Amino acid sequence: MARIVITAETGCDIPAAEAAELGVVLVPMHVTIGDKTIDDGELSAAEMLEQCRQLGVLPKTSGCTPHDFEVAFDRIHEEDPEAQILHIAYSAVTTCSLESAIAAAEGRDYVTTLDTRHVTIGQGLVVRETLAWVSEHPEATAAEARAYAEGLSARVRMAFLPGDLGYLRAGGRLSNVAFLGATLLKIKPVVELIDGRLVATKKLRGSMGSAALALLDYLVPEEGFDPARIVFVKSPGLPEQVRRAVTDRAVEWGFVEVEWYETGNVITSHCGPGAIGVAFAMRG
Repeated sequence: MARIVITAETGCDIPAAEAAELGVVLVPMHVTIGDKTIDDGELSAAEMLEQCRQLGVLPKTSGCTPHDFEVAFDRIHEEDPEAQILHIAYSAVTTCSLESAIAAAEGRDYVTTLDTRHVTIGQGLVVRETLAWVSEHPEATAAEARAYAEGLSARVRMAFLPGDLGYLRAGGRLSNVAFLGATLLKIKPVVELIDGRLVATKKLRGSMGSAALALLDYLVPEEGFDPARIVFVKSPGLPEQVRRAVTDRAVEWGFVEVEWYETGNVITSHCGPGAIGVAFAMRG
């Protein structure tokens, strides 16, 4: 069977080194700092935040362009003309990236696309698990891999606690903007991915440490979740003691693998410093 190559936007927050090891091709999203636009990943998240602080601006993001995808698709096709490309996309509700991928796929019948309806580690979890499935099913077609990824996407739960609501306000990504007044009340809103949209669903009070534990307890159901893997992401500034406490709580819940990742430029631009996110799958 033809080799299946998976592509994803850098907003999935799979580190470049891991992507290279897995064989995932990351297509760059973009961040504008003042009057300069960079590719996601060109700077570390901490460096990007420091530049924004020095300039007194908040970052702005933009999705991948059709040209970004054309470059990636053509490079893959040139290296292996028989390869089938499966693009596992960042939520189409929040960015133009999937639209750009579809535009770039015109005339390239070796490209298939899928909207995960997730961002950051939610999307990244779908990518990683689909890669594992493809490895276990070398005879699978791109259509079959897409069907697996689509089913998995529907089972993934993902939510995060923003570090600074000013970043969400500036990005305009939150559906129910009434929650943006939460900062004044010292409330931390849980932001979930629902049908691809960022929706604030619950108000938590207290320190980030206590709120992070409450986030996990709120999101994980008593039964029905897949305990094989839970994935966390954090932006610069999240205290190490919070990471340790959340890891311990995930183990208490029964998760076997607990993984942590760092936010890239795009996700940091939306959640701000000191944020935490979590993603895991429900049983099929």
